[in-house]
Amino acid sequence: MSTPQLKCFGVGDGRACGDRNHSAFLYAFEESAVLIDCGEPVSRSFKASGLSYETVDRIFLSHLHSDHFAGLFMLLQGFWLEQRKKDLGVHLPADGIQPLRQMLTAAYLVQDLLPFRLTFEPLQAGQTVAVGGVRVTPFRTSHLEGLRKSYQEKYPGDYAAYCFLLETVHRRVGHSADLGAPRDLEPLLAEPLDLLVCELDHFSAEDLFLYLKGCEIKHLVLTHLGRRYWEQLDATRKLAAQALPGVRISFPHDQTVIAF
Repeated sequence: MSTPQLKCFGVGDGRACGDRNHSAFLYAFEESAVLIDCGEPVSRSFKASGLSYETVDRIFLSHLHSDHFAGLFMLLQGFWLEQRKKDLGVHLPADGIQPLRQMLTAAYLVQDLLPFRLTFEPLQAGQTVAVGGVRVTPFRTSHLEGLRKSYQEKYPGDYAAYCFLLETVHRRVGHSADLGAPRDLEPLLAEPLDLLVCELDHFSAEDLFLYLKGCEIKHLVLTHLGRRYWEQLDATRKLAAQALPGVRISFPHDQTVIAF
């Protein structure tokens, strides 16, 4: 693919949506492609795109909320039934690896059945993963800190959530996934971005736009909009344009393709 593209398979928030799928974003670069998150129904969305089942080189799961990973099982089943051959690595919070393997076994998606090698790797903050010519670096966010403080004693775990920086020789892209606060974007904004894909649900639009004011971003893509912002999209567009003049801002729907 000569021009890098973002394919939005799902732009919805965590609530049930009649008009939006859940979070799934395919970043296709010149030589490799990475899928960030697998909200349902990513398998159907992928099939509808007409892309080859060999397209995805790696999958990155930002955290283990269902709207970000529950579609993985059907996607892997689709890869099996469509006879994908290329090895596939899935990178995710360490706490999810053993349960995920157990669930795949319970669903009879065992390695002996798959025509490709499936591996799972724990995400580590600041540790870059090379995917061909793309460097993917996860950074921990505070998205699950409230849950950790309330429930870690009863339900032990790491409560990890990540945002991502994707870099090539010519492009620098930030992907927020879910955040606890706009300040979680700080490591992504350390240098100018060609593209920032950012959620707008877990804080106010005013707080996000105030934080981004003055940052060097060529194109801001707002996704995962909370219902209050999605149902008043025209007003949200106007607010964004007023707060960040000079910044190109997009509000994609499912299956939107964005060149960057």
